[in-house]
Amino acid sequence: MSKKKPNIIIFNPDEFRAGALCHLGNDASQTPNFDDICVNDGVSFRNAFCQNPVCTPSRCSFMSGWYPHVRGHRTMHNMIHKDEPVLLKTLKDNGYFVWWGGKNDLIPGQDPEIFSEYCDVKYKKTKELRKNLHDDLTWRGNEESDNYYSFYAGKLDKKQEDVYYDSDWDYVYGAIEFIKNYDGKKPFCIYLPLSYPHPPYGVEEPWYSSIDKKKLDERIKIDNWDLKPSILKGIKERQKLNGWTEERWDELRAVYLGMCSRIDYQFGLIVDAIKEKKLYDDTAVFVFSDHGDYSGDYGIVEKNQNTFEDALTNVPFIIKPPANIKIKAGINDALVELLDFPATVSDITGIDLEQNHFGKSLIPLIKGDVNEHKDAVFCEGGRLHDEVQCMEMQSVNDQSTDGLYYPRLSLQRSEGPEHGKAVMCRTKDFKYVNRLYELDEFYDLKKDPKEINNVINDIAYTNVINEMKQRMLKFFMETSDVVPLKTDKR
Repeated sequence: MSKKKPNIIIFNPDEFRAGALCHLGNDASQTPNFDDICVNDGVSFRNAFCQNPVCTPSRCSFMSGWYPHVRGHRTMHNMIHKDEPVLLKTLKDNGYFVWWGGKNDLIPGQDPEIFSEYCDVKYKKTKELRKNLHDDLTWRGNEESDNYYSFYAGKLDKKQEDVYYDSDWDYVYGAIEFIKNYDGKKPFCIYLPLSYPHPPYGVEEPWYSSIDKKKLDERIKIDNWDLKPSILKGIKERQKLNGWTEERWDELRAVYLGMCSRIDYQFGLIVDAIKEKKLYDDTAVFVFSDHGDYSGDYGIVEKNQNTFEDALTNVPFIIKPPANIKIKAGINDALVELLDFPATVSDITGIDLEQNHFGKSLIPLIKGDVNEHKDAVFCEGGRLHDEVQCMEMQSVNDQSTDGLYYPRLSLQRSEGPEHGKAVMCRTKDFKYVNRLYELDEFYDLKKDPKEINNVINDIAYTNVINEMKQRMLKFFMETSDVVPLKTDKR
């Protein structure tokens, strides 16, 4: 590899499910830039999985190479602390100029001094932004309406502007400006943790009208909920979307895909900027989301902390390495995890990580030297009954029925089985979910790829289920803790 360290772009949309990519089989999706980069220059991992199905725990995992259980990162309010590894800090400490433009959901607080340890620039807005749809709730209607918990906002009015100028646009344009003015003195790392397509589901033209609803996949529906986890059933009841017609669901799903298309367009702007600066060959590009989104499947919206359907856990993961690494471009079917990200960056840059971790570099897969990577992938969430600190009582706006996330958070605060600890072990053919306080789940993914029928009680699968339980035991034995590399004097 070249002695010069490559530039790095981490393009990190929020709540983007892998099934929203056109090149992974969604004919309704409009993602030409994500699709094109995989033709000659990059690799898209079809079977990439996050390690927790909500924002903060997932980000703590993919920035450290640790599973959420290693240091208790299982809630939105348990973030990475100073004594824990963060890839951004490792890069900064090893000579990278780190530019961070986007949401946090990683380290505690908003103090600029905190960010200074992890980046050289924490980008601030340059102009007045349009209201975030979490703040402007006019789209909801009244509390009795069946849109109140749907997160459906629809078409956004951009007025006389070219776009609905929210924070994502500001961050993207800020990154482009940084690239244009880059002086080349240090290798750079641009971290763009954007908000879209995180609901509320709303987007402006031309993306609002870009999706052909006739090409949408059939929505996943469940008739028998007897063997499904209680929190999923509870959310479905409390979101009150049971009366929605398929036409309304199609509208919501089309808007979600329109939001994904807007993200794709913004990614194209970033790629164009590095090409115009003649930095494309010297830049490693990483595209991945922290987790997915139900967007109508199973009759619910947004996400959940302790359920693990592929709609939530299977995420885009696209890597374009610098040109000096020869690759086998296209779609790769190996099982991979987001926590493989730091190990891959380490391999590309030659920078040693400052901790034991559980990721494996994806470079051998990218080169085509190997076909398999891991025999199983894991995702985890939920809490023990007495873990009051995991109830997320800090989300005060959602403790009453007028809270946007009330259907989910009210169940997270119950003392029933709903928010109990759960862990997923997934192979290419099977998915096993161990649940601490209620019935486990098991799905034959070849026969039931939509995960509709929980066959945990089917004796025909007894041997496979036992094998996956043993695999989960091995997983916890291997990853139960990390011993610091620096030992203490006695």
